Amino acid sequence: MKPKVTMIAWNQNDNYVVTAVNNHLLKVWNSSTGQLLHDLVGHADEVFVLETHPFDCRIMLSAGHDGNIFIWDITKGTKTKHYFNMIEGQGHGAVFDCKFSPDGQHFACTDSHGHLLIFGFGCSRPYEKASSAFYRISIPDQMFFHTDYRPLIRDSNNYVLDEQTQQAPHLMPPPFLVDVDGNPHPTKYQRLVPGRENCADEHLIPQLGYVATSDGEVVEQVIGQQTVDQDEPGLEPSILDGMIRQLQLEQDQRTGADQESAPSGPQNGEGTPRRG
Repeated sequence: MKPKVTMIAWNQNDNYVVTAVNNHLLKVWNSSTGQLLHDLVGHADEVFVLETHPFDCRIMLSAGHDGNIFIWDITKGTKTKHYFNMIEGQGHGAVFDCKFSPDGQHFACTDSHGHLLIFGFGCSRPYEKASSAFYRISIPDQMFFHTDYRPLIRDSNNYVLDEQTQQAPHLMPPPFLVDVDGNPHPTKYQRLVPGRENCADEHLIPQLGYVATSDGEVVEQVIGQQTVDQDEPGLEPSILDGMIRQLQLEQDQRTGADQESAPSGPQNGEGTPRRG
């Protein structure tokens, strides 16, 4: 198997670079000389989460699809703590993301079963009310932005653009929530995305299209907004929608003129006035 890098992260002071490889190893490199310092062994599946400690340059967190969460001392090449995300009756849950708190005393993880895991020091009582409210929302197991893995390109000025829409990523409309296969979630979940809280239902239905992948496979994918409110700031109105509105307006005007010029007829409900 040819080794491939799946994730990369610098430590807090940028002296070290940690790479996750698809052979389940983590490699620690000297960022100045490029020298390999340590091989970190422990994961049994691919790692897609590398998170540095907010102020301790020695500490790096890793997590992966094997359900393992490791805290490493990358200066010594040793593991300082290990957690395994075992779910009763369902096996382990793959860990999709992790983040440290600003004070470095806690970190939170999300897994493939829709769980939010909070690790840290002290009592868990402050989180009990929050966690009970969280589970009452009943969110889907898998939640991703449809733009998470869309390819980027650079223009002639070396600015980054979204490959499909040719727009700068920060100028694009708020993304849609999808599952791991790219299927959009119902509209009630789309309102969880900042910027879509007060949108009408018809503006929360994404437009699906067929996109060719790098392997030549054609897959269905969320490609953008289905309908756009022209009064909504920051979004360009659809040209096709504008033409349809204009045609409808002209038809309504013609219909109104015809009704005004038509002679009055019986109004008993059995017939309608007709133009001579």
